[in-house]
Amino acid sequence: MLVTSAAVTGDRLDGRFARLWTAATMSALGSGLATVAAPLYVASRTDDPLVVSAGAAVSWLPWLLFALPGGVLADRVDRRWLMIGIDWARVVVLGVLAAALLTGRAGIALLYAVLFVVNAGEVVFRVAAQALVPAVVPRSRLERANGWLGGGTQVMQNLVAGPLGGFLFLVAAAVPFAVNAGTYALSAVLIGLLAGTYRGEVAPGGRRSVRAEVAEGFRFLLSHRLLRTMTLLIGLLNVTLTAAMAVLVLLATERLGLGSVGYGALFTCMAFGGLLGAVVGDRLVAAITATWTVRVGLLIEAGLHLALAASRSAAVVGAALFAFGVHSSLWGIVATSLRQRLTPPALLGRVGSVNLFLAAGGNCGGALLGGVVADRFGLPAPYWVGFVVALVVVVATWRVFDRATVAAAYATPAERDTPAPVG
Repeated sequence: MLVTSAAVTGDRLDGRFARLWTAATMSALGSGLATVAAPLYVASRTDDPLVVSAGAAVSWLPWLLFALPGGVLADRVDRRWLMIGIDWARVVVLGVLAAALLTGRAGIALLYAVLFVVNAGEVVFRVAAQALVPAVVPRSRLERANGWLGGGTQVMQNLVAGPLGGFLFLVAAAVPFAVNAGTYALSAVLIGLLAGTYRGEVAPGGRRSVRAEVAEGFRFLLSHRLLRTMTLLIGLLNVTLTAAMAVLVLLATERLGLGSVGYGALFTCMAFGGLLGAVVGDRLVAAITATWTVRVGLLIEAGLHLALAASRSAAVVGAALFAFGVHSSLWGIVATSLRQRLTPPALLGRVGSVNLFLAAGGNCGGALLGGVVADRFGLPAPYWVGFVVALVVVVATWRVFDRATVAAAYATPAERDTPAPVG
């Protein structure tokens, strides 16, 4: 169980969630500013494609290296204090970077080193934050809470951070990173205002090795058909999605005839779809059930790949990306809420970290495969592959997400112990 001195009461999102949401949203804004400013700084110093592309490795490598041990750490210590410590550590390293930029002593190597540390912290912070949510949110409001968290992140990272980060970089290269440090400091203060302690109980017999505890998280996930399927799907579908996005700029310019503004507008369509999905997500899931949310979402994913493969209309592609944005938010709400409902509190960090690890692996694999497949078989090839994979997934998993299975997952633990017919 989760040891907490401040139990969740009532059936509403209270001040503790408001503080957690504000902290997560401010953190997302700061991360978005750094994501925009870092490549701008690198591009101002060099035009070497290898050096520029190394930024992608700095962004994704920490997810592969630290997701699993981060899950163990989140289950061993007080998650609140872990998040606070990570935030203050990021404040320090970003402050060093901002000072170095102001004095002209920063180089690309320092920038990448700082970003690696910041991204490593983000991995563990996110694992701990997802594990903390069920301790501050009533069970009946998990979907709404996860929708609000996803919506805040969508707005800050995809709609606010882009233009704001570019503007702040024009003021001075150090400013976006200094503001980023400020957002992490605010996040640390807000999380510090959460009442209670939030740590998993130590297993009988004391702590085991990191490998043994990671294996325990894997075993639990693999033993649960619904969670196993959703986690594996995230890894697989991230391969095809990232492969598609890796060459989207070529599709936009060569086939759709769009310039830089039009290309950016495609991502804006997806961002607004994601925002809509986050805002209405809990009500929509309640209205059509989690079963049909997932099933229709997988069909939308297939439709996105088909539109990218076959259409020459920017409007059609934009509409498909908008619909995918809605689906992406809804999937996140359902998948995260189910994981929080079904996973024992003492395992939440590790099970969540497996999810992030496989998702990051899919992103890395897709980024590599997208260009290779397009170069060898033509620009539409990654999209046709994605379409076929999505159709196979729909057929293979349709019965996994049947109403009885999902309804049982949404039942209370006591209700799960007393099977009842589900219509």
